[in-house]
Amino acid sequence: MELIHLSALDLAIPALLVVLLAVLSWRLRLGVERQLLIAALRSILQLLLLGLVLKTLFGQSAPLPILLLALFMLTVAGYEVMARQQRRFRGLWGIGIGTLSMFVSSFSITLLALHWVVRVDPWYTPQYLIPLLGMLLGNTMSGMAIALDNLTHEAWQQRGVIEARLMLGERWDQAIGEIRRNALRSGLIPIINAMAAAGVVSLPGMMTGQILSGSAPLEAAKYQIMILLLIAVGTGLGAIVAVWIGSRRLFDPRQRLRLERLSSPSD
Repeated sequence: MELIHLSALDLAIPALLVVLLAVLSWRLRLGVERQLLIAALRSILQLLLLGLVLKTLFGQSAPLPILLLALFMLTVAGYEVMARQQRRFRGLWGIGIGTLSMFVSSFSITLLALHWVVRVDPWYTPQYLIPLLGMLLGNTMSGMAIALDNLTHEAWQQRGVIEARLMLGERWDQAIGEIRRNALRSGLIPIINAMAAAGVVSLPGMMTGQILSGSAPLEAAKYQIMILLLIAVGTGLGAIVAVWIGSRRLFDPRQRLRLERLSSPSD
């Protein structure tokens, strides 16, 4: 079947629906209409720009611009992990924890998939590297953000309990152990729900895109299975690394709780 191309007028219809949703948010006094419109505008501009960049990259095989784009995506994802948290880590730690954790998880798992699963040659072929990395970064970013937000919020709420346990002789990792486990569980819930509902409640994005572009449904299902499993591993590994680094950052070398390293919600 021939691919149906969308015009600017076709895209204006869902854009108008988003504007109507913002109006509804304003009428209901939800307070998110500005954020909704900015996010929608950002997504439109960013995706159009990415489409132009990828069109250029797909036409050449030099690894340097491809890797620079991948590193840029990684850095932005690291920033977005902390951008909307109530109590984020101050200074470079704010972006550093997310960036490092996603490099260890999403970036390395993408390279593993390109070498051992897809087996594309060269491994930096942009048609495979950029979409795979983007899907892993986007999904692991959400899980890590939830896990870190829960960690810092609960640490602040239960600071008295943590300090009491430290006074009783427990190590820092024991004093915050239950909070860390709860944070990790919360970070893994979205991908667990996504895998449980895939193919029954929802048709995942990559599979939908491939089917709309004319790929065989069974082949699209195979790629979606690969992506979901890789996202699950990336989210779990990234959340574990981020929560471990974050929880360790909450204590000084003498194992004293240091919540001043977190910003306040008004910052």
